[in-house]
Amino acid sequence: MISLSLPLVYTILALIAYSTAFWYLLAHLIAKQSPNHWFIGLLSSLALALHAGVLYRDMLTPVGLNYDVFNMLSFTSALMLLFSLMYSTYRPVISLNLIGIPVAALGLIAGYAFSQPYLFVEQHSYWLDIHIILSLSAYAVLLMATIQAVILWLQDRELKNRQKRRIWVNLLPSFQAMENLLFDMLITGFVMLTVALACGFFTIDNFFAQHLAHKTAFSIISWFVYGALLIGHYKFGWRGQKAIRFTITGFLLLALGFFGSKFVLQLILNR
Repeated sequence: MISLSLPLVYTILALIAYSTAFWYLLAHLIAKQSPNHWFIGLLSSLALALHAGVLYRDMLTPVGLNYDVFNMLSFTSALMLLFSLMYSTYRPVISLNLIGIPVAALGLIAGYAFSQPYLFVEQHSYWLDIHIILSLSAYAVLLMATIQAVILWLQDRELKNRQKRRIWVNLLPSFQAMENLLFDMLITGFVMLTVALACGFFTIDNFFAQHLAHKTAFSIISWFVYGALLIGHYKFGWRGQKAIRFTITGFLLLALGFFGSKFVLQLILNR
């Protein structure tokens, strides 16, 4: 008889809920029918609650939070879907959950299958945990903004080239609605990143000893890129291709600083 652990049961149930929500939404969009937002929200929320149960058992330990890279990927993917659901409550962008749902499901699988126990930050503290959680929240929203920018680029190309088969234009909301959502995401992510960086300066004692120097430098440069874009948008009307380029550049810098250092330290240097 096969013995199932509680995290495995949670993972299976969450994947069933994620799959049901995804195929229900996809089928309605293909048929050009309006999906039931409450049904998608209920299923996705159930999946996220189970996803959180798996993360709770993997990340929360008696000696602090387990910062394994796959735990971080799982946590970030769940946050992305959570924010996607929140944005779709007031913007006509329910179809974007076709991206958020499978990303969350893949993150859950990666976290359950590959996470390693007992990987902690040295000199860990309550405020440092808050800094890291805020940073991950900012990364989740800004990654969503980057995906949104890529989709906008695809829509813009179809509109400018006057293509007969407009997949992205026909499947998704209008370009203006998508662009408005992009700046909603950028504002949210920028505020979170600002608070996270501020907390980091007050909680980290030695950037070089803790292998945080280049990560902090890239994060600050990225912060300036996002700040310049937001100022340019609201003061000078920057949008379209310029907004897309700034958004993608900002996240590439952010990802290089955070995930690059995380992979090198944990998977290559085994620290």
